[in-house]
This record gives sequence, structure tokens and C-alpha cells, in this order.
Amino acid sequence: MEDEKQRKKGNVGKKFQQKGQEEVKGAVRFTHAVPAKIEEIIDRTGSRGEAIQVRCRVLEGRDEKKILRRNVKGPVQLGDTLMLRETEFEARPLNKGGGRGGSK
Repeated sequence: MEDEKQRKKGNVGKKFQQKGQEEVKGAVRFTHAVPAKIEEIIDRTGSRGEAIQVRCRVLEGRDEKKILRRNVKGPVQLGDTLMLRETEFEARPLNKGGGRGGSK
């Protein structure tokens, strides 16, 4: 019974909130991301071609000027900027075999 009263007041479940900060209703919180510019569109990938594999250059951060291969979902073109949540992993290169059985 006491827990229900606390929940209605909004005092329970705020363990992630820092002391001294008020939670603003409707506030937007973003995760850290690093910008990368698309330099080359390689090909479509995925079982139905729903993703596009691109080569992009990291513009800021620890891996600045590093070129990564990434899979992107949605429409992109040369010169677009991607916001990457991490820059340590790359997508696998596409095989030239067409993707249906057989040789590796």
C-alpha cells in the first residue's frame, strides 16, 4: 500500500537520476555519436537487399580520418553524414559470388 502511494507521487524508480537534477518531462537524451562522411557506396547487402554497404571516413574523435566499411539501412548518397555510436567494428566485405550457395 505504501509503495503504491510512493509510485503515484513519483518517488520510486528514479535510481538512475543524479542527485540535484530535476527530471524534465519530455526531455530528449542522446547517446554519444561520432560523425562520419560517406565516401563510397559499395553495394546492397542483406538477404533482400535492404541494407547498403558504404565506406565512410570518421570526422572526429579517437579514430579521426579512419575509413570504415559499414552497413546502412535506409536511403543514403555520397557526401551524407552518418552518426556512428561506435567506430571499432567494421562490416564484413561483400563476396563477389552473388550470395547464393557454392564457393566462398
